[in-house]
Amino acid sequence: MFKFKNFHQSCFFIVAFTITFASGCKTNPDTMSSTQIVPPLVEAIPYQHKIHDHIRVDPYYWLNQRENTEVLDYLDRENDYYQKMTAHTQPLQKQLYKEMRGRIKEDDTSVPYFYNGYWYITRFEEGKNYPIYSRKKGVLTAPEEVMFDCNAMAEGHDYFRLVGISVSPDNTKVAFGLDTVSRRQYTLRIKDLNSGKILKTQIENTTGGSVWAGDNTHLFYNRKNEQTLRSEAVLKHNINNPEGMDELVYEEEDETYSVYASSSKSQEYIFISSHSTTTTEYRYIKADQPHAAFRVIQPRTPDLEYDIAHFGDYFYLHTNYNKAKNFQIMRTPIDKTTVDHWEPLLPHREEVLIEDIELFDQFMVVNEREQGLSRLRVIRWDETADYYIPLEEETYTLYISYNPEFKSKQLRYVFNSLTTPSAVIEFDMEVKKKKVLKTQEVLGGAFKPENYKSQRLWANARDGERIPISMVYHKDTPLEETTPLLLYAYGSYGHTVDPSFSSSRLSLLDRGFVYAIAHIRGGEYLGRHWYEDGKLLKKKNTFYDFIDCSRFLIEKKYTSAQHLYANGGSAGGLLMGAVINMAPDLYHGVIADVPFVDVVTTMLDDTIPLTTSEYDEWGNPNEKTYYDYMLSYSPYDQVKPQDYPHLLVTSGLHDSQVQYFEPTKWVARLRSMKTDQKLLFLDTNMKAGHSGASGRFDSLKELAKKFAFIIDLEKKSS
Repeated sequence: MFKFKNFHQSCFFIVAFTITFASGCKTNPDTMSSTQIVPPLVEAIPYQHKIHDHIRVDPYYWLNQRENTEVLDYLDRENDYYQKMTAHTQPLQKQLYKEMRGRIKEDDTSVPYFYNGYWYITRFEEGKNYPIYSRKKGVLTAPEEVMFDCNAMAEGHDYFRLVGISVSPDNTKVAFGLDTVSRRQYTLRIKDLNSGKILKTQIENTTGGSVWAGDNTHLFYNRKNEQTLRSEAVLKHNINNPEGMDELVYEEEDETYSVYASSSKSQEYIFISSHSTTTTEYRYIKADQPHAAFRVIQPRTPDLEYDIAHFGDYFYLHTNYNKAKNFQIMRTPIDKTTVDHWEPLLPHREEVLIEDIELFDQFMVVNEREQGLSRLRVIRWDETADYYIPLEEETYTLYISYNPEFKSKQLRYVFNSLTTPSAVIEFDMEVKKKKVLKTQEVLGGAFKPENYKSQRLWANARDGERIPISMVYHKDTPLEETTPLLLYAYGSYGHTVDPSFSSSRLSLLDRGFVYAIAHIRGGEYLGRHWYEDGKLLKKKNTFYDFIDCSRFLIEKKYTSAQHLYANGGSAGGLLMGAVINMAPDLYHGVIADVPFVDVVTTMLDDTIPLTTSEYDEWGNPNEKTYYDYMLSYSPYDQVKPQDYPHLLVTSGLHDSQVQYFEPTKWVARLRSMKTDQKLLFLDTNMKAGHSGASGRFDSLKELAKKFAFIIDLEKKSS
């Protein structure tokens, strides 16, 4: 789950393409005019891609050489150009950072949760970037045991991330994953919680997650392919033999699948799940039998998806079995798990998407979504109760929180909205009363929810569909043609962008911006069909929906093209690239974060991370039908001689999801072909990857740069 000297636009026009920018030349930006700052140029070396009797010429293919000093030099020159051209916004960036940080409660603590005899707590200390993970035995008044102080662990690292905390059943050891490169290749380590010492176990190239067997000795973990980074196998490790050969438990040979180990809420079973975009398959053993052979629950069947939960004598399934597009809930006896034994519990409904379930000893809680709005349905096993938890607000975010205990009548869930800070709520399912355990504090004294308004609009798409738009703004902001509006969307993988609260976003709203989310096809906001209508050979619906939402906002005079801004990241960055090729005149400025823009080249290269596992999302361009369709919208391939909006593109040198060379090549091609004099920036984080900076305050600095970009554009256009 964006935001002064006046430079004339003519200053950014490249008068002659023979101008070069020497990387060793150091110029003081305070003593030079903007006419002396020229964009860096990079050599075009035509490379021919040949497939399906078609030739694509790629002039910047050579930029995919990460270790090439000329490539690194070009990235440095782009960063230098960006820094010099935005030097006048430094005071604004600092002010934005100060505002955003000032709203955060720095010495913050999570709501404790109780599990297996301990209360677990995550807390932050004032002035520190990273969390501290701790626990207390039995009662909250017990002495604190610090498991991990990530601030101390992060010292000496430009990037740091700790994931996959997994405590052994006997509470004496904890496994965890570390990434200090931002490549999402985690080193698995184990800490002895009695002595505080780190054990010899050091397993490279994992997903960071792991599952303990009931014997407190064996650990199941996921190994990644070193080149593609696909989670391709599950191995078993004996902590008493850390230097021995780990046993291969299961290897997923189909490259369109990834594989993961997990455990049931009951801790009685260990699962191995194989996932493609549209198909799943689970295996299981008893957790106290780590050397047993895994049994398949239901063999993989094309387009059959199911997730597993365990309670009592049954496995419970969240599944689309028998064409249940919006999913249903079923169960099956543990000793009879194939589909012919599956019993329906909650049937499929055309208008309601079932997203998740949570099991308790007396209740089942179902997370549903209808017309884009989530709701929680509580069903008692003895059928004496079946009701929805009451909610308010027109547009909001709601999801089930962590509930590790079966024997409880208390459900924890999280609620927030575009105007309401996030709250962790405990709901008594017996007496139907809720208690707010914690509400996000917004410091600084200026924030009052009543000062902001939110609403949901419906735009008409060109094919007759209605596209929801969630919108928030300050109550004093007029909705008119001169109002600046930032429109955000993602639109892929069925990922739903819910309208959630952001204290950082207040820096835009308080400056008169409207923030809006377009719930376009490719996500599941309106159900499974909403996703399926925005993928594969229907992918262009995603782009058309965003363009149609933009035109709707302009036609209804909520803003105008001179004041409309757009933002999306990763697959949402592909969206940004596609829409500015198709309708560049609708936007004054665009921010494309780590954008997936060289679609065809990437999807043809099965050595690039995540490629083969995403054929079900984008299509396999080795098949001509998909090749032609993907080529018709691929942002890099569709760059043309035309005017484009002002553009800020971000990237990460170590990005494992969207390789740095995609946005780099895209910017180079745009520079060589666009016909306007507008801003075009490439900001590459040379020390991070897909998610940017790892520290909570460092990430605010990156956000401040993006906010400053559009605020500065708006100031110049007013």
